[in-house]
This record gives sequence, C-alpha cells and structure tokens, in this order.
Amino acid sequence: MKILPVSDVDLYYALEVKQALCSEGFRVDVDARYEKLGYKIREAQLSKVPYMVVLGESERTNGTISVRKRGEGDVGSKQLQSFIDQIRIEIELKSAH
Repeated sequence: MKILPVSDVDLYYALEVKQALCSEGFRVDVDARYEKLGYKIREAQLSKVPYMVVLGESERTNGTISVRKRGEGDVGSKQLQSFIDQIRIEIELKSAH
C-alpha cells in the first residue's frame, strides 16, 4: 500500500495514517517526494501497488482518506477504520479460497 500526500502540508497527516495502518499489520510506504500527484499515481500503478491512499487538504480537514484500488481506480473517500475493516474482509475472503 502506498500513501500519496498531495503536498508537503499533508505529509504530517500521511505519517499519522501510515502509523495507524502499520499498527494494524499492513505494509505501507509514504511517497513524500516533491512530484506531481499524477506522476506518483502512475508510478504506483506501474509498480502494481494494490491500494493507493491519496491525502490532500479535504481529507486532512475531514479526517478521511481517498482510496484508489489497482484495477478499479478511484473508489472514493472513506473513514480510516472502515477502510481497515474492508481490507481485513478482503484478506479473509482470499485466504478462504
């Protein structure tokens, strides 16, 4: 999973989200480079990252995250805990098969 902050201002929130996800046992990287968001998204897609969490001003203000899933694209804004629950369910379904 990769966290993509839109700007430097959003980096602190990105680190908070990373810490929350890591404490749940997920592997997470923060792309803190000074690059355009489209470039970061494209690179993550080429690297076949399953989930991208995009964090901008509105997400930081609302305490939410914007999720992009590989193969589906933008799946919308979510509360962090509901995203964690969703991933857990997906993992359980894959391990059941």
